[in-house]
Amino acid sequence: MEFSEMTAKIAGGNGFIAALDQSGGSTPKALKGYGIEEGAWSTEEEMFGLIHQMRARIISSPVFTGEKVLGAILFERTMDGEVNGVPTPQALIAKGVVPFIKVDKGLEDEVNGVQLMKPMPTLDALLERSKALGVFGTKERSVINSANAEGIAAVVRQQFEIGKQVLSHGMMPIVEPEVNIKSATRAECDQILLAELLKNLDELPEGQKVMLKLSLPIVPGTFDPLVTHPKVLRVVALSGGYERPEACVELAKNKGIIASFSRALLQDLRAQMSDAQFDAALGEAIDEIFKGSTQKADAAAAV
Repeated sequence: MEFSEMTAKIAGGNGFIAALDQSGGSTPKALKGYGIEEGAWSTEEEMFGLIHQMRARIISSPVFTGEKVLGAILFERTMDGEVNGVPTPQALIAKGVVPFIKVDKGLEDEVNGVQLMKPMPTLDALLERSKALGVFGTKERSVINSANAEGIAAVVRQQFEIGKQVLSHGMMPIVEPEVNIKSATRAECDQILLAELLKNLDELPEGQKVMLKLSLPIVPGTFDPLVTHPKVLRVVALSGGYERPEACVELAKNKGIIASFSRALLQDLRAQMSDAQFDAALGEAIDEIFKGSTQKADAAAAV
């Protein structure tokens, strides 16, 4: 796929984006969910080797195709690895799946109710390397824990600064200011975030677009103005801690928003499964998330 074909697929395709980008501190938790306990490795290298095996198994599964999975977000080590002897981004492209790369280096401590992204001094080099491997875009995450207008403005400002850096390399940024779904002020967070996103989108130069990855709003339809904004290529949703059935129900209430799920996609997969069991469980998850992404609930019933 050429860049223009990837753009068209992400903008208008029916399906969702798989998030296969657990990294650093979240890797042991992801492996435990997969049925591999912490004692199974003795070095960080072995740990990342095990998580790569899991991701390679997913990507090489016959049910994981571009028919329902539009894109996949990779951890840097996964991008640099191989699937069946082929560089991971090229293995995805061969299946009709558009590759993205997670570029953030984790979160700062909370200030003003939010956690900004840590500095990324080597981002330009990573972007150049990613693009050379055929990667289409990036994902960068920060977190909003409470309805602090100053904090949320800072999160969105930083997200768009990084987004512009990504755009300058001819790649597509997924801006991800995640609202903590356990926040006591979640509805207010959604409203402040919406206003800040619209402001920053309007300031983008003509012809430039970004993607948005957002927590599912507490009031369905809250993010409709983002879905239809001319400078937004696509709005995707994270599961944010919901179990898959609940995440898919909430997703179906929001027209035009597709999934970019991680844990909700992987939650039923186990290392001990036979290939047939693994493919069946993955196929069931893909079908359920695809349905939530493409078959939307009636607007009146959704509220």
